[in-house]
Amino acid sequence: MHKYSVRCPTCGEMQDPMSLICSKGHDALLRTFYGASQLIPRNIPGIWEFYDWLPVDGIIGEGTGKTVTYKSEAFARELGLSDLYIAFNGYWPEKNASMMTCTFKDLEAFPTMQRLLERQDRRIMAVASAGNTARAFAHVCSITRQPLLLVVPQNSVHRLWTLHEDTSSICLVTVEGDYYNAIELANKVASREMFVSEGGAKNVARRDGMGTVMLDAVLTIGKLPMHYFQAVGSGTGGISSWEASLRLIQDGRFGNVLPQLHLAQNLPCAPLISLWANNVADQSIVDRKCPKDMYADVLFNRKPPYSVVGGVRDALQATGGRMYGIDNAAAANARQLFEELEGIDINPAAAVAVAALMRAVEKKFIDRNDSIVLNITGGGMERLHRDYNLYNLVPDMRVSAHDPEAELKIVGKVSEKFKR
Repeated sequence: MHKYSVRCPTCGEMQDPMSLICSKGHDALLRTFYGASQLIPRNIPGIWEFYDWLPVDGIIGEGTGKTVTYKSEAFARELGLSDLYIAFNGYWPEKNASMMTCTFKDLEAFPTMQRLLERQDRRIMAVASAGNTARAFAHVCSITRQPLLLVVPQNSVHRLWTLHEDTSSICLVTVEGDYYNAIELANKVASREMFVSEGGAKNVARRDGMGTVMLDAVLTIGKLPMHYFQAVGSGTGGISSWEASLRLIQDGRFGNVLPQLHLAQNLPCAPLISLWANNVADQSIVDRKCPKDMYADVLFNRKPPYSVVGGVRDALQATGGRMYGIDNAAAANARQLFEELEGIDINPAAAVAVAALMRAVEKKFIDRNDSIVLNITGGGMERLHRDYNLYNLVPDMRVSAHDPEAELKIVGKVSEKFKR
């Protein structure tokens, strides 16, 4: 068997390794199957430690970080928990955490970019983002010099910075609209000949990259945890943890019970909570006025991969999972408490996950001796700003989501910048 294969979970048929959809048209997230039946960490820096369970045939040697899992003391004691582990994704030198964009989106960007390089594909990658994903892809593209188009909402541009002074490989377009408007525009542009889409939740490299959070946690703990907490926008991180847990069960050394997923969103803009609570697949119920006054607006995605086979609904059902709606005040309080007790700053989205854990303890959804993994999806940004010179990405152009010529304008600007 090759290092890995990609198959449809509905029909079971093998697909082109780079495919994003089933060749028979099934509405399902394709899944990776690896030749290595057990997880054996490699002596390679960063995410490449999990090389055998990543859908790549090489590595990008520079700039990658990985999750750092450690057992909590002060915060666990505050909550009365005896077996709480923090999966930290960010910058924290004292913990050897070196994810230099301070977001676990790095875990998606590096394997996605490596696969593009393996295809010797010099098309321009088009990425839509509310900020964190854009920062991660800007980081890796500045290293590889792969041309990149970033399409982000105008109100997210403040999140776009990099450690790299030379950002000539990046074309940044801001959109007067929300994240979904940015996704729609990026998808239209990506359908053109000189562009390639990064694929979103459909991309197995993105999901398997995020799944390394669970891999690192299990290697640290020595077993699968009973509970897994994460704040989600699209919910792809929850899907990734579920898929990684399935592989770990097949490994045979870490237990045979799936961790219960505890996924959190920021009220009032919480599409996944509405879908799960109402037991429906109709995503038209999402409030189009969002995001508005959100503590963590990066968590809003108007069309998450919920009802697709292998999507969020399946992940929650398979694990007996729960969804949490966290308001701004609860998130802010959780952030302050965590930072005081653990000694590192965290991003707003991570604070939503912390608040969900606090809610679960309060409601007695978990027992004090249960093994728990809390995914801090981003942190250490304040510390990084103190330690490094950062460069803000400057937009190349601004378009309106309602401009019928927006797509053509973006293509023109990109062609001009990269001389295509």
